[in-house]
Amino acid sequence: MTRPDSEPAPGTDSATGTARRSAHPAERLVEAADARLPVLEGGALLRKAFPDHWSFLLGELALYSLLALVLTGVWLTFFFKPEMREVVYTGPYVPLQGVRMSAAFDSTLHISFDVRGGLLMRQAHHWAALVFVAAIGVHMLRIFFTGAFRRPRELNWVIGLTLFVLALAEGFAGYSLPDDLLSGTGLRIAQGIMLSIPVVGTYVAFFAFGGPYPSHEIVTRLYSMHILLLPGALIALVTVHLILVFHLKHTQWRGPGRSNRNVIGRPLFPRFTAASGGLSFAVFGVLVLMSAVAQINPVWVYGPYRPDQDSTGSQPDWYVGFLEGALRLVPPWETNLAGHTLMWNVLLPAVVLPGLLFGVLYAYPFVEQRLTGEWDHERHLCDRPRERPVRTGLGVAGTVFFAVLLLAGANDVIAQSFRISVNALTWVLRVSLVVAPVVAFLVARWLCLALVEAERERLTKGVPTGDVRQTLAGGYESDHRPAGDFRPGAPRRPITGARTGRPSRGHRAPARRNR
Repeated sequence: MTRPDSEPAPGTDSATGTARRSAHPAERLVEAADARLPVLEGGALLRKAFPDHWSFLLGELALYSLLALVLTGVWLTFFFKPEMREVVYTGPYVPLQGVRMSAAFDSTLHISFDVRGGLLMRQAHHWAALVFVAAIGVHMLRIFFTGAFRRPRELNWVIGLTLFVLALAEGFAGYSLPDDLLSGTGLRIAQGIMLSIPVVGTYVAFFAFGGPYPSHEIVTRLYSMHILLLPGALIALVTVHLILVFHLKHTQWRGPGRSNRNVIGRPLFPRFTAASGGLSFAVFGVLVLMSAVAQINPVWVYGPYRPDQDSTGSQPDWYVGFLEGALRLVPPWETNLAGHTLMWNVLLPAVVLPGLLFGVLYAYPFVEQRLTGEWDHERHLCDRPRERPVRTGLGVAGTVFFAVLLLAGANDVIAQSFRISVNALTWVLRVSLVVAPVVAFLVARWLCLALVEAERERLTKGVPTGDVRQTLAGGYESDHRPAGDFRPGAPRRPITGARTGRPSRGHRAPARRNR
């Protein structure tokens, strides 16, 4: 249950905006009110509050993964040679001695076998890339399910989604640099996707590769994008994202003393700084541990890329696995129109589908607010997913859709491992791609409604104590006690309105938060 916006929240002096101890025993945290403190005042900045819940650290996880990427990437640039000139390998790896390969692949082997700590740094860089993309994805799921994308944070949602797209492009560019047989197969697929674009596809592919495939300029171009253009864009957008977070303040779970005019949590210094710094060391430590004990991308096993060969059982990194799966599920459809051949089995899954998916994600905050009538109000308190069954169902359905495509990207490996027909598995996945998201939506929506109903009953009747007593009429009934423990954001009184997917009538429309 939230307090009215005009009521001073525990932990803040409503007259001066200075922080003090919270009066609520469960909220012994420091609160930084928006009040009337100058934005650039050093003391106000150090007292800025950050929510105490663990889910708000998912963005920090992405930030420190990016920092690990930058540090390891700078180190690798001293040894990597982005050149396509042909050389003969003379290094210590015996199976490839005397084999002709590009200078890019030769320098990758040199980093892995000759440079002290080179293999560890290579693998740390790769693991950090996987964690970075995953952290952005999970962070955006948290924002989606809690409704933290609503006014005034639509721009931050757009920036976060753009960061995710750039992270995908950055990962693919770096993945393709070693010029091994596996990454070359991925580049071959990328060229095929470009060629599937009607009319201009040939020109797009020729421009991207700098000539006929496989070209001698593609690695040099990818290298410039990977170390300069894309990282610059990522760092710039992260900076803007953090500035907006500081300016708009964090969302927070509903609870005693929490309103749309304050933020209750740990102050920036020293508590949040200490927690965030500890998380950074944990991220770096886990990445180094994974790099030391879990092998990833052993390019020497694949060998140098040759256009006349393919890597059997090749699997891309997980974040582009959904594209691979979509390509494998669409039947071989093609149409000849006005002298042009439209390859629907490539155009639809690799060009149209990603465009639709990201277009829907970009537009969703604006569409939902129009449909629910929340466009005119700022929202600073997080929704619990169970209270928004339609949004939660859509999010679960989208996640299941992505998971089916990811499984389809490994249909050959799955079929071989479990000794089943790859054709039968492909048809199962095709049906699942249509049916599973619908079922997931219905089940998630039903669970949300059931959880809200169970919570309403718990708040109305109380919690069973386990004691049974006899009534005056001779019957028996269980004893109940008032609910006393609540999860973050849980209401303290029965809520209504969750069945419609709209804000419950028990939640006040928030006023504009002062800054």
